[in-house]
Formats: sequence, structure tokens, C-alpha cells
Amino acid sequence: MPTARADLSLFASALAARLPGQWTSEYQQRPTYPDQFATIERLWDRGHVEYIVSQYVLGHEAVLHGPDGQHLYVNDRPLRPGQFVVAPLGPDIEPHHFVGIEEPNGIAVPNDPVRAAAHITRRLLPRYEAARDAVRRSLLDRPEPPRRTAPPQVDRTLTLTWYEDGALGAPYKDVPEEARETLYVHGFQYLPHQAAFLPASYGEADRAIRIQAVALRLVAHGIGVNLRHATPTVTLPPRPPAVARPVPALPAAPAAHAR
Repeated sequence: MPTARADLSLFASALAARLPGQWTSEYQQRPTYPDQFATIERLWDRGHVEYIVSQYVLGHEAVLHGPDGQHLYVNDRPLRPGQFVVAPLGPDIEPHHFVGIEEPNGIAVPNDPVRAAAHITRRLLPRYEAARDAVRRSLLDRPEPPRRTAPPQVDRTLTLTWYEDGALGAPYKDVPEEARETLYVHGFQYLPHQAAFLPASYGEADRAIRIQAVALRLVAHGIGVNLRHATPTVTLPPRPPAVARPVPALPAAPAAHAR
């Protein structure tokens, strides 16, 4: 018999009551993909939790607020009704303070609050606290962002092309191997019959958000993103039919004098 999906709001409240320290739960509806993007930007995860929230419109979310500014994101795990996903949210600081710090990443937990709290306490919270300690050291060591006199240096460039029919994509052979996972995570699909990466059918605003997210992620790995419009196909007008012209007669050779 299929496992029933537990109510996220009730689960999050029960989970907060079982974590060490004082935790509270905040539940919100997120009916559209752009509604959940504000939380996605704060997600401190580069694994399957980031993939889930980037690929699915989940419709809602819960955030647990804990001691000393800790925050945990909680949501359904698609296709697994007996599980939820839990991931840390990063602190609200300047981006340069995250440089060189490994993401604590999230985990999948069972829909039993007691067992889920044990998994989080044993596996997730220690990694979360270690990452927060690293950020604190970064705040002391690098209080000001590095000055840039030029754009970030990149070793390679990924070119995304706008085509005349409105599609946006990149040929598979032109996509660096290191960039493919990022494209997958942010909604691009590989279509074998076109041998290209193309985004799924999203609206214009959502597609722009995904392109921006791809660019920010790839530039950190030394890969720039370039957008260009495909050169329109120019149809030349038909050439007029050739007109036969009379060939002028060659001048007659001078007659030979008889001797």
C-alpha cells in the first residue's frame, strides 16, 4: 500500500519541538516557482535538495528557526511520500565570505519527526555549525570584499543562443563537461534528437532567473556565460532567368592574294 504524504506544516512543528535547543516552525504557501526563489537563493546546499527546489514547483515550504541564528529549510521530497528534505539556509552576509567554504548540504529524513530529529542532530547540525564557524572566521579575516578593477577572469565560455523561434540553447559539443550538471540543476534538458541543451517550457521571467542562476554558478568555476542571437537566415531573391544574347560575329579574315 502506498505511503501517505504527511502534512508538511504538522511535521515541521513536531520536528522543531524535538531538535536540541529552542526551535520554532514557520510554514508558508509558495504557489509559483518565482515565489520560492527567495528561499532557493539562501539554500546552503549543492546536492539533491538544491536540485529538488530548482526542478519542482513544491507549492509550500517550512523554515525552522533555531538558536544563534540557525535556520533549516524543510519540504516534501517529490516521488518519495515517506520522506522530507531538510537543508540549512545560509547567513545573510556578503558573497565573498562564502568563498572557499564547503556547503553543509541537506539530507533526506523519514516522515517520523522523532527519527527525523535524530538524523538531523547526528548528521546535519554538526556540518552546519562547522560551516557557520568558517563563515565567522571569514568575517574576521576578510571584512571587506576584494576590489575588482576588471570582470572575473574565466578560462572558458559557454554560449547560449537565442533562436528565431524563441528557443534558447547550446549544442552539446559546445558545453564544457563541468557545466552540464549546473544546466541540469537549473532546468535545462539534453535533447538527443537535437544534440543540444534546452530549458524546459517556463515563462520569460522564470527563464531569465534560471539563466542568471546558471551564470552566477558557472563564473565561480571559471566558466563565463555569453548570450547571443542566432544569425537570421537570409533568403536571397531568385535570380532572373538568363537572357540569351546574340553572339557577335567575328570579323572576317582578310582574303589571301593569289600569286
